[in-house]
Amino acid sequence: MTAIPLETLVTVFGGSGFLGRHVVRALAKLGYRVRVAVRRPELAGFLQPQGRVGQIHAVQANVRHPASVEAAAREADVVINLVGILFERGRQTFDAVQSTGAETVALAAASVGARMIQVSAIGADESAPSRYARSKALGEKLVLSAAPSAVILRPSVLFGPEDDFFNKFAAIARFSPALPLVGGGHTRFQPIFAGDVASAIVAAIEGHAKDGEIYEVGGPEVYSFKELMRFMLATVGRQRLLIPIPFALAKLQAGLLQLMPKPLLTPDQVELLRDDAVVSDEAKREGRTLEALGVEPLAMATVVPSYLWRFRKTGQFKGVTASNR
Repeated sequence: MTAIPLETLVTVFGGSGFLGRHVVRALAKLGYRVRVAVRRPELAGFLQPQGRVGQIHAVQANVRHPASVEAAAREADVVINLVGILFERGRQTFDAVQSTGAETVALAAASVGARMIQVSAIGADESAPSRYARSKALGEKLVLSAAPSAVILRPSVLFGPEDDFFNKFAAIARFSPALPLVGGGHTRFQPIFAGDVASAIVAAIEGHAKDGEIYEVGGPEVYSFKELMRFMLATVGRQRLLIPIPFALAKLQAGLLQLMPKPLLTPDQVELLRDDAVVSDEAKREGRTLEALGVEPLAMATVVPSYLWRFRKTGQFKGVTASNR
């Protein structure tokens, strides 16, 4: 990779989130100055030790408020948008955050001549049954309209120490005698380490991605949801029933679960599970994959045990860490 001038400034919207932490760490390690744009900058102080003094600083920004976005993008050489939500609450709707919000970031990037990188999701489709997937697709369209040279990355489900996937189901398995398999657990995923997505973003910044292209990024292996639950249970040393639940029944149950402060499942997430989240054959043929960006993905089995050990029923599991990635 090319040498990076120390004065290069990257604004990362959503930089304090799960993926954002990996992105900020990767950028700081390479010498970028990083401006972390978040709704509550006072909670992003934990990022500063990842870089040298003054290299990382947080500013207030909300993608629903254009003025704050424009201020956060000012003088930036690169703008990265990681902002996304898994469920809606009040004014934080899919369209406001993932469609209009993404456009707002892209417009701000274009106004200062910054390179734009948008993180979307595999399954983004304007005709999808899920509103989440539709809003992601519309966001991509609006980003490319505002900043035609933008690079868009669509990851499959992310894993890593603070993930909301394996950690959530391992926690449920602590007290629940059974785990549900929505739609029978046949939905396929291509889990990818968050640190590898961060590496893909760095590759895009450094010119290894084609302008205006959408890259689909997944890990080295494809698993069904049922296989992922079996892997998780084996890792934490627990035996639980895996109960298939039809989509219609799951959607009814999700109608109640969505009322929780942090829902375990929402009706829209049930709709999202109707489609596989794997890298498409088209993306493979056209070279729009993680490997095309020069990133060799880590296997799930080399990372996940390193942080699920605390959920084990007995003993202590010593896994391989990913701290150097």
